Amino acid sequence: MSETEHLIERKEELFTCDLCNKTFSKKKNFRAHLKIHTNVRNHFCDVCDKAFTNKKNLKAHLLIHSDVKSHVCDVCNKRFARKSVLIEHLRNHTGEKPHICDTCNKAFAQKFQLMSHLLTHTGEKSHVCDICSRAFARKSELKVHLLTHTGEKPHVCDICNKAFVQRGSLMRHLLIHTGEKNHVCDICSRAFTQKFELKLHMFTHTGEKPHVCDICSKTFLQKIDLTRHLLTHTREKPFSCEICNKGFSQRGKLKLHLYTHTEEKPFVCEICNKGFSEKRKLKSHSFTHTGNKPYVCEICNKAYADKCILKKHLLTHTGEKPHVCEICNRRFSEMGSLNNHVCTHFKEKPHVCDICSKAFTLKNELKRHFLSHSGEKPHVCDICNKSFALKSNLTQHMLTHTGHKPYACDICSKKFSRNHALNIHSFTHTGEKPYVCEICNRGFAEKAQLRMHSFIHTGEKPNVCEICNRGFAEKRTLWDHMGTHSKEKLHVCEICSKAYSCLKSLKRHLLFHSKEHSHVCEICNRQFSQLCNLKRHLLTHTNEKPYVCEICCSAFSRKSHLNRHSSTHMKEQPFVCDLCHKRFSHKEGLRKHLKNHRKQEISYV
Repeated sequence: MSETEHLIERKEELFTCDLCNKTFSKKKNFRAHLKIHTNVRNHFCDVCDKAFTNKKNLKAHLLIHSDVKSHVCDVCNKRFARKSVLIEHLRNHTGEKPHICDTCNKAFAQKFQLMSHLLTHTGEKSHVCDICSRAFARKSELKVHLLTHTGEKPHVCDICNKAFVQRGSLMRHLLIHTGEKNHVCDICSRAFTQKFELKLHMFTHTGEKPHVCDICSKTFLQKIDLTRHLLTHTREKPFSCEICNKGFSQRGKLKLHLYTHTEEKPFVCEICNKGFSEKRKLKSHSFTHTGNKPYVCEICNKAYADKCILKKHLLTHTGEKPHVCEICNRRFSEMGSLNNHVCTHFKEKPHVCDICSKAFTLKNELKRHFLSHSGEKPHVCDICNKSFALKSNLTQHMLTHTGHKPYACDICSKKFSRNHALNIHSFTHTGEKPYVCEICNRGFAEKAQLRMHSFIHTGEKPNVCEICNRGFAEKRTLWDHMGTHSKEKLHVCEICSKAYSCLKSLKRHLLFHSKEHSHVCEICNRQFSQLCNLKRHLLTHTNEKPYVCEICCSAFSRKSHLNRHSSTHMKEQPFVCDLCHKRFSHKEGLRKHLKNHRKQEISYV
């Protein structure tokens, strides 16, 4: 467009631009202004080749390359090459924000901040990457993005040689070396290296969370947290692994995932040489050497080495479960728990064992399974030298030595060594049974109980004895059974020295010494040490016989009686006498038979 076309009229020595209605008193200024619209940039910097529309802007730019900073801030003594930059800087002290958005009335200290903000209303992204076609609202964002393809990090720290994509990131990093903290909170006097850190900190005093999700109205302190949250609604995973095509919602998660392929652990402990894939994990590990736990809960004063663990702990006080399953609306305190739960809906088992091809829903399950092949038990108790495959099992075992039970029930004050045990116990008060069998609708307090119950319907007995090939639905039942082969009785009563092959039997026996009979029949006031015995006793009052034989419809009050009866139909006689090889359908018959042998031995004597 020609210069004359822009010149509409000249009244009282004023030149008016017909595109933006800006007026000028001098013709040369008007001509310089027109170049903004035509985007003609014929003034070049000799140092960096950057182009400008007029000589004035070039002159101001050249001050960046020179060391001359003649404009000084009276408040903090910071120096600037240009007066305009000093004026903008002073607004940080005064809090002045003269540039206001016409759409939402949000105010900004600098004009370029307003211009960037306006793009959020228009949604315009005119700058497109030639390599991956990703679009950006600002040219500067595209420029930074292109470095992710080249891997270039042009800004290098002179002290530790760490490289950065953006100059701003380098400037923030330098504060780590200087230890400078110029930004101080007026309320609690806490100091920060960066202004945005102080800004975020102020929200802890006000409780304000300015970034709101338009879909679920959840609020966030930082915009980046809102951006990540929005991906939970869209299920978008824009970052894909080139090796296995697995998708991730965040670039950082993809970067960590890549270490699983390379097995690279770039962060190494200087004391024990243990490697870690994440810097955060190395930092937490270092506290195991020093014993330092810097992250303290303000409610109960419990201390943690890892900030993430403290965040999870705080949810136990608030009861907050922010992560919701979109399929069944079940809530979770941790995102990881939600991701694991979602797999149960789709029956997805992405983690496969390389040795036996068994598939698992969770990666942790696969890790545990690997130990069954290797037989490795790397975690050893310092007190009794007992070894464990998992660190969590060792931690639980240590409580048997200390007797420490930190988790107390709010209703009856009963204490537990594990939070999981307390959660299960709480169901005894509420009567809640959240895990329901899809076949018979029976409810269970624990997921493990439902899983074991499902074997009744399927007939599956996955836990097999290596000696006699007998199958069991429960692993602990297999362990008890193994004691019958070894005849070894490792669990000894400290009061009467009676020994048992399984821990469950010892616990049952200890109730007789304690004379604790907490389960009372409301009909006849008879007391029982175990709830299962009380339940059996109640059937004598009701004459209820819930266990029915499918062949002859005979009913029994106990399941064991039904099992014994069922063997008479099947003619199965699994119990064999070692002396005369006579077979019996149930254990009680074998016991009575053995007594006859003993009587015969006595009569011969």
